[in-house]
Amino acid sequence: MLRNVLKAVIPNAPNLRHICLQTGAKHYVKMQRSIDGKLHVISHDPPFTEDMERLENSHNFYYTLEDVLFDEVSRKSSLTWSIHRPDLIFGFSPHSTLNIVGTLCVYATICKHEGIPLKFPGTKDTWDSYFNASDANLVAEHQIWAAVSPQGKNKAFNITNGDVFKWKHLWKVLAEQIGVEYVGFDETEKIISLSEMMKDKGTVWEKIVRDNNLISTALQEVGLWAFANMLLAEWTSRLCSINRSKEHGFIGFRNSINSFIFWIQKAKDSRLIP
Repeated sequence: MLRNVLKAVIPNAPNLRHICLQTGAKHYVKMQRSIDGKLHVISHDPPFTEDMERLENSHNFYYTLEDVLFDEVSRKSSLTWSIHRPDLIFGFSPHSTLNIVGTLCVYATICKHEGIPLKFPGTKDTWDSYFNASDANLVAEHQIWAAVSPQGKNKAFNITNGDVFKWKHLWKVLAEQIGVEYVGFDETEKIISLSEMMKDKGTVWEKIVRDNNLISTALQEVGLWAFANMLLAEWTSRLCSINRSKEHGFIGFRNSINSFIFWIQKAKDSRLIP
């Protein structure tokens, strides 16, 4: 699809000057399942930097996209490019298949409706480890910068908020913003699967939507449980360096907790959740 678009646009858009390709931090990660079904993560030693070699024997879709970009852009000498690698994106995208903020808001809303505490559906390692987030508006600012700044041309850049967070801290923020009972991680309890917990909650969500005059959505559209399960299970610290962006003149940043709150409020304002 990308190759077809570029083949159509580049020869027929004489004013085209720059192309931004957005991929992600999974550029540095390879995930594979063992015979017993467990997901294993193979990666470079973090923090990840843009000059790291591609992982060997990895059928990474991002590598393919980059190769297509390089091939097609090379056909027009005046055309420049930039590659943007955000990590976990905090944003509002109710029909995206990778919307973690919306998914967690829906989960918390159902917990509140049923009067049950907001339990963390992940591992102790994930609960305690450091992570990066990338605010969706910041990613857009980064691409605008690369498109208009000479320093942003013909390079790949990581783009994160510039700080780190722990899920143990964001979980309390989520509970406060939704108004549901917060509980810390209980090592004595079995890890819960959101896919299993939410599989019969379609009618519950329908009632929440109806009672609160929300936009009409089906639970499977806004509750991306498999994605949340993968994200919150079996991860340890996965951090990206954004030194290259800063060294080349991009000084944008976000406070990840404030970003998380901003996008939760966006979900409320857009009537995705009460």
